[in-house]
Amino acid sequence: MLETVSGDSDSVPVRGHGRTLPSRRTVPPDRPADRAGERGFTRLLTPGGAVLPPRLGHMPVQMAPSILSADFARLADEAAAVTGAADWLHVDVMDNHFVPNLTLGLPVVEALLKHAGLPLDCHLMIEDPDRWAPPYAEAGARNVTIHAEAVTAPVRTLRMIRSAGARAGLAVNPVTPVEPYEDLLPEFDMLLLMTVEPGFGGQPFLDLVLPKLRRARDLVSRHGAAVWLQVDGGVSEHTIERCAEAGADVFVAGSAVYSADDPAKAVQSLRAQAERATAAADWHC
Repeated sequence: MLETVSGDSDSVPVRGHGRTLPSRRTVPPDRPADRAGERGFTRLLTPGGAVLPPRLGHMPVQMAPSILSADFARLADEAAAVTGAADWLHVDVMDNHFVPNLTLGLPVVEALLKHAGLPLDCHLMIEDPDRWAPPYAEAGARNVTIHAEAVTAPVRTLRMIRSAGARAGLAVNPVTPVEPYEDLLPEFDMLLLMTVEPGFGGQPFLDLVLPKLRRARDLVSRHGAAVWLQVDGGVSEHTIERCAEAGADVFVAGSAVYSADDPAKAVQSLRAQAERATAAADWHC
């Protein structure tokens, strides 16, 4: 059973796809209500009328520029530079424990939410995501991804993220297989395959992940799951087509976007490459 729910009339839908992201959160008076994804959503109901977690169907290629490669002193401006060209703003949260780098945390995300014109895709490369992930969703992040290698209670934590109104993502490092998480497919909305070792931007792409990406696409297709497949690390004009051909549909690009003279144009060019490769891919036919 489907029920269409409308939200704030002055909100902005996600760019270019004719759909909006799920929203079950009331926007506080001091927070702008015009961010992408706040207009409305379609809820799935059981025969008894109970609300199921939000599940969006397959969408076309989506681009998520990573602010890890942006100028941290100008984050609002750097976010604005890709608004209108990208679908998401990817935020890499690192704690210097799970990965050997320290970036930003919840206070910066909360500040960025007040200014970003794109929904935030928060990738938590941190210890104890069971404790820290739900607050990112409660703050207004539209997707929150946790690492399989760090989470202790994945089902509970993924459900808490969804309950707070966000999409839930599960990330795996290059050497982590995807098959052990097959039974968890109904519990998350996006599977992130790291195509570099997490922790630092600008690393070379690891082709060894491509066979795993193909297996992940097979798993999703076989189960009929509405799960997006995201790749993060070394995604550029030289690698994005191989990722799309192997099954990815959400692409995180940092250096390839923010090292360009025109970040928005770089996003558009990468999107065009991914769309061409997707159209010709066996998995997309």
